[in-house]
Amino acid sequence: MVETPSKVGLVFIPAYDWAISPTHPEREERLLYTQDQVFEEGILDLEGIVELKPDLVDVRDIRRVHFCVPEEGRVVTESHLISAGGAKTVGIEVLEKRVRRGFALVRPPGHHAMRVVHGARGFCNINIEAIMIEYLREAYGVDRVAVVDTDCHHGDGPQDIYWHDRDTLFISIHQDGRTLYPGSGFHTEMGGPNALGTTVNIPLPPRTSSEGFLFVLDEVILPLLEEFKPEIVVNSAGQDNHYTDPITNMCFSAQGYAELTRRLKPDIAVLEGGYSIEGALPYVNVGIIMALAGLDTSHVKEPDYDPNKIRQSAATTRYIESLVKEIRETRRRMAGGGKARSGDSTAQRRRNIFYDTDQILEAQEETLRLCDRCNGVLGIDSRTDRGNHIYAVMIPRKACKECCELGYEWFDSADHRKYNITFLQDRTQDQYLVRKA
Repeated sequence: MVETPSKVGLVFIPAYDWAISPTHPEREERLLYTQDQVFEEGILDLEGIVELKPDLVDVRDIRRVHFCVPEEGRVVTESHLISAGGAKTVGIEVLEKRVRRGFALVRPPGHHAMRVVHGARGFCNINIEAIMIEYLREAYGVDRVAVVDTDCHHGDGPQDIYWHDRDTLFISIHQDGRTLYPGSGFHTEMGGPNALGTTVNIPLPPRTSSEGFLFVLDEVILPLLEEFKPEIVVNSAGQDNHYTDPITNMCFSAQGYAELTRRLKPDIAVLEGGYSIEGALPYVNVGIIMALAGLDTSHVKEPDYDPNKIRQSAATTRYIESLVKEIRETRRRMAGGGKARSGDSTAQRRRNIFYDTDQILEAQEETLRLCDRCNGVLGIDSRTDRGNHIYAVMIPRKACKECCELGYEWFDSADHRKYNITFLQDRTQDQYLVRKA
């Protein structure tokens, strides 16, 4: 039996009771083609690749990350609990050192779910990576985490959740938001005032091939990881950059995904998007699994793979090189700016958020205490066109005394006649309070 250089744990959860529709790529069969390919290649017969059985996450796990309106049971199904549980299981196995790396091949996905959840966005209800990360922080004391999102769509969910978190480096490499949902993820989006620079967006032009992806990996992502020095690296491993994907416009291949994984060396990978369920997913997932295990991936190729047909143009190469220079220059200018000073003031952010899957429009206003000792207490006023109006307070994991006290003051002084529900998430005590009108 062949032994792998790195022991890898896999979770397969096809989510048989969850689908957008019987013919939509987000349906029950989505991962069955990958399972068939894995079995056909004999990957599970390799010494060092093991299949793991997930547990469900519970409400407490969700409440470390989200404010679900009106409650968790109204926005998640058992499939969501199992999917998030698959990621959590992989994380536990890695932290317990029973495997070196892990890959959660699960559905439903999660990277468009933001901190406040009124419904589904981009097929996502809860953020399975964030739920896993915050569990690992609570259970194992993990502090600095890097999330590298390689889905073709901008990871606006983790960006929102970690926008004010200086202990989480979030990097998203995706198709330019001017050409694809959700229309965000520009390189000037760099994090909140207490965590400026810990959000990094790399919006690539349509028709970018492996050459472009690997260039920004080497020139931007890997140097940032070396500088940040995370304790774990999580890859939101979306596969919709593939040249056969029906809803995107990129030219990545299984070979490219395998090489990206080999260079990135994530501790944990979690499946996100990818909608060419026969032409891409089986080959890409096999390539990722083998790269995680340190095996040769040169033979992993799609039946119609032709590198000449998907090679990016010289103009695309020049654009990406220019973008990398601009990202470096923007970060250089940012590094020369001042820091938020404790107790000086608060910062506000107003946004309109559209839930495309559930057709909900949310108007949101954030208030953040500027603080140089912690991530700052955060208050969120959120109203939807369905009639829900909530106020949520988030006290961060390592909050200072002043931010803790202010968070409880905001929660206690909220006008409970104005809001349907008032929430308090106190991460210093792993506590969650709810008041209903």
